Amino acid sequence: MLSEADVEALRRASHPDPFAVLGPHRNDAGRIAIRVFLPGAAQVTALAIGSRHRKRLQRRADSELFEAEVDADWALRYRLKVVWTQGGESLLEDPYRFGTLLADTDLWLFAEGTLLRPCEVLGARPLVLDGVAGTGFAVWAPQASRVSVVGDFNHWDGRRHPMRRRHPTGVWEVFLPGVAEGARYKYELRSAAGDLLPQKADPYALQSELRPATASVVARLPARVSLPAERQRANAPDAPISIYELHAGSWRRAVHGSSDFLDWDALADELVPYVSELGFTHVELLPITEHPFDGSWGYQPIGLYAPTVRHGDAAGFRRFVERCHAAGLGVLLDWVPAHFPKDEHGLARFDGSALYEYADPREGVHRDWNTLIYDFGKPEVRGFLIGSALHWLERFGVDGLRVDAVASMLYRDYSRPPGEWLPNVHGGRENLEAIAFLRRLNEVVGTQCPGAVTIAEESTAFPGVSRPTYAGGLGFHYKWNMGWMNDSLRYISRDPIHRRYHQGELAFGLVYAFSENFVLPVSHDEVVHGKGSLLGRMPGDAWQRFANLRAYLGFMFAHPGKKLLFMGCEFAQPQEWNHDGELAWSLLQYPEHRGVQRLVQDLNQLYRRTPELYELDTDPAGFEWLTHEDAQHSVYAFLRRGRDPRAAILVVCNFTPTVHEHYRLGVPGPGTVRECLNTDAACYGGSNVGNESATFEAEPRPAQGRAWSISLRLPPLAVVFAHWEPR
Repeated sequence: MLSEADVEALRRASHPDPFAVLGPHRNDAGRIAIRVFLPGAAQVTALAIGSRHRKRLQRRADSELFEAEVDADWALRYRLKVVWTQGGESLLEDPYRFGTLLADTDLWLFAEGTLLRPCEVLGARPLVLDGVAGTGFAVWAPQASRVSVVGDFNHWDGRRHPMRRRHPTGVWEVFLPGVAEGARYKYELRSAAGDLLPQKADPYALQSELRPATASVVARLPARVSLPAERQRANAPDAPISIYELHAGSWRRAVHGSSDFLDWDALADELVPYVSELGFTHVELLPITEHPFDGSWGYQPIGLYAPTVRHGDAAGFRRFVERCHAAGLGVLLDWVPAHFPKDEHGLARFDGSALYEYADPREGVHRDWNTLIYDFGKPEVRGFLIGSALHWLERFGVDGLRVDAVASMLYRDYSRPPGEWLPNVHGGRENLEAIAFLRRLNEVVGTQCPGAVTIAEESTAFPGVSRPTYAGGLGFHYKWNMGWMNDSLRYISRDPIHRRYHQGELAFGLVYAFSENFVLPVSHDEVVHGKGSLLGRMPGDAWQRFANLRAYLGFMFAHPGKKLLFMGCEFAQPQEWNHDGELAWSLLQYPEHRGVQRLVQDLNQLYRRTPELYELDTDPAGFEWLTHEDAQHSVYAFLRRGRDPRAAILVVCNFTPTVHEHYRLGVPGPGTVRECLNTDAACYGGSNVGNESATFEAEPRPAQGRAWSISLRLPPLAVVFAHWEPR
């Protein structure tokens, strides 16, 4: 007979080892004791599997424990016939007659942080065990004194299905027969002190409920998929990469003016042809990992393995990726390993301790966002995050991950005043654990997912962000050029009459343009929080604002670096981005907005068909200044080159509203200039100022220290692209 202390612990859902007392157990006399704990049951009978043997279990007085002893070995494989006190009966499998789920090797690899795909081991996995269909649950909670699975299948009663602890890793597991895909569940935990904690969503859940509900949902792990060879080539540093960044929830709504989101199939129906026609090479989605608060735009995720159910299930998202790839579009995802929210159903103090986060708030709390910081020193946490990265790359075939807020990971004093941060072991400000994690992340992605890319949003001068780890770098493939973004937007926002005093703001980016593999980002961050829209930041009257915007876009596409443009900027949306609505598509009835959209389309097409604009993006040989010193006229001119030593693109920028007649520009030598794009063209909404001939010859007349020159008519607030063909 089971001791009263054990029975009481089961009744209070505090038993530390339920598998030691429940299910079938052979005693010293060779008999088999069957024990089940079933709240709400009136009568329980064990029925042999494969024979007619049965045994009615006796109820322990004043408890929900039923037990009996049996002589024969049939008692090791049985089902339970249950008559319920409220009426009806059920035929159930007993979870406590099944053995362990997880291999010791996997558990040790998880504890070491070297289990690359922990979602294959932890979380909720539909499976068949001993011929019985059900779901295996496993969760890491080393400081918990008890963990139970609760859900619709057991009336959310933590007494029904307490889990087995696998020592010493702190992983808890249980197989629940009959629990199938679509079942809602959470974990109910008691802390080390025995306190009942808020019910927790599964960190490894593959699907969640639609907010504001917070339960996890049993789902099947998608099969792995490899990145096609053509996608690998399209992600390379010498390929044209022009990224359309979007927030899937507010690009377009299911019904205009509604709060309903498009599902993945409907989004693909509208987005893929639109972005393809505009000539972009990639789409980048703001975080689609599950998150509780719409207003975080996904940057405060709870489920790093689950695509948000706002747009449908994982199969729908995989179809979306496939639709993009079929149209020649890459898919990049924003991914957030820098921090997580404090919502009580999430990772915060998961087992009653600071499990996923640093314990000390001086290193574990983000002051800017009031969120928690992952403890990158724990191998299990590193494995959780790296496993998530591989999950999106391998299970959905996305082209890459843009890693958010890398700067906040690299520095322990990030956004912290003196005295409110902890130095590293050497007394410095660098977060050595985070640096090691990022290097490991990029090494794993590089070896496991050939052709996939990682992109760092990193706003400091930390060296070698996009350099290989073997050379001392962090190993990212690309880095957002935040310096270029800040300098160029500051410059273009100035009244043209003042730009002559700030000539260095645009030129300075070329001092460091090849120190990293850069992406030039005009992202969502530049059109929110009172910054206004991109168009709204342009100075002057209505005509000048559109002209400034067109010139800025032209300069961006001419400058070394891959391109990124946030949704709405491609047609000059005048309002600041609002995540609760959709883009102002009605503006496309107006010619000035259609003109900007057509310019973006033509810039993309010119960029993609002109190797000189992308092949040597990361090589100083791909750029040559012609002039950046003419502050009086706010003129910049340069050449872009590719691998063909004779071919080049000449770019001339006039950032004043004045037409510069007969502007003489020194060029490398004798040759021909043939104009191929002018942002002031009438089809874009410009004044259509240009040169009398689209093709003209260089002359042997000195200018700007060069022996040969050309004479141009520079349109106002415009950028002109021309093919330079030397003789």
